[in-house]
Amino acid sequence: MALRSWVASANDPVTDFPLENLPFGVFRYAHRKSIGVAIGDRILDVGTCASEGLLNDLESGIVDACIAQVLNPLMALGPKAWSALRRQLQSFLVEESRLQSPLTSMLIPMREAEMQMPVQIGDYTDFYASIHHATRVGRLFRPDNPLLPNYKFVPIGYHGRASSIVLSGTEIRRPSGQTKAPSAAEPSFGPAHSLDYELEVGLFIGKGNALGEPIPIAEAEQHIFGLCLVNDWSARDIQSWEYQPLGPFLAKSFATTISPWIVTMEALAPYRVPVADRPAGDPAPLPYLSSPMSERDALDLTVEVYLQSTQMRQAGMQPVLLSRANLRDLNWTPAQLVTHHASNGCNLRSGDLLATGTISGPEEGSEGCLLEMKHRAEPLRLPTNEIRTFLEDGDQVTFRAYAQRERVPRIGFGECIGTIVGTE
Repeated sequence: MALRSWVASANDPVTDFPLENLPFGVFRYAHRKSIGVAIGDRILDVGTCASEGLLNDLESGIVDACIAQVLNPLMALGPKAWSALRRQLQSFLVEESRLQSPLTSMLIPMREAEMQMPVQIGDYTDFYASIHHATRVGRLFRPDNPLLPNYKFVPIGYHGRASSIVLSGTEIRRPSGQTKAPSAAEPSFGPAHSLDYELEVGLFIGKGNALGEPIPIAEAEQHIFGLCLVNDWSARDIQSWEYQPLGPFLAKSFATTISPWIVTMEALAPYRVPVADRPAGDPAPLPYLSSPMSERDALDLTVEVYLQSTQMRQAGMQPVLLSRANLRDLNWTPAQLVTHHASNGCNLRSGDLLATGTISGPEEGSEGCLLEMKHRAEPLRLPTNEIRTFLEDGDQVTFRAYAQRERVPRIGFGECIGTIVGTE
């Protein structure tokens, strides 16, 4: 049974932000920066709720964290604090609430607010958790042996660049770098020609762990504050020249886009599903990556990619759906990614971002990047009859995600948008 809110737009069955969601973000309105939660087409100003005394029933540490201008202090408090705040906010916004009058002035129209980076991100790690993505890409370079021997045993990842993470809506400048054509005797330097998107989900670390202390798999999700959308832009021609022997570098560090709203793990709890069965003969996860609870650690979360070219915008055409995949198809769950990351004693900190890597499914139409679409018999053709093998200047890429099940309201993530601009 869906909860009803006195905020009318929150009761729309297609809204991303019903009362069951309440994702956290940071916004600017009337020259003031504040923490907020999304509710329908409005933002509840949580910072003002705290400063006006409406949250005084909560522990003082929670109230102080709500007055901050980033989410890190709240994230560091842990699951009990997150849950207590979320329950309080739901009680404010539920249909029978007695606080409608004082809260009306604290509801900001989304269209009038400017979203801000929600978290001060200290470290960023990108994984490679989709076996379907890894297989398709591996087949392009190693047709007879697409997966390397370690893939089915260990969650593969690399440390990315936190300083170039940008918020949805930020223009993405086409990077320059070294590339080498197959027929060229030596490389040259210039703008990348094979620019790609990567459809990913990000995990924000809430409470961290001390250096030298691993995070057991049974406790891993207690360290995840919530999820967002991530576009890990990639220059494939730069990548193919530089990635051996140490892996991704300048081909990815020029920009990574995240969505502004962080959907909590508590909001996503109703959409848990069993972890997909591994094919016969595949190894089971090693004991440190497995527990009885982890069998339902997968999330039924649909993720989508849309593209709108300059010609499409000029013709008044809406963005076209390129692909649709699901987080449940990953080879490794969010909890396994966290546990593996800390298994050597690495200390994760509040606000660290871990991304899943490109999310892809097994069938055509579920590819998480343009590189994967090279396996298709026909090239990608837009409604304007334009062909896309990689992104052109002016292309706008939009990610969306939502979870829905019978008798459970649909919740969404909003949008993660980036538009490619030239080098000058």
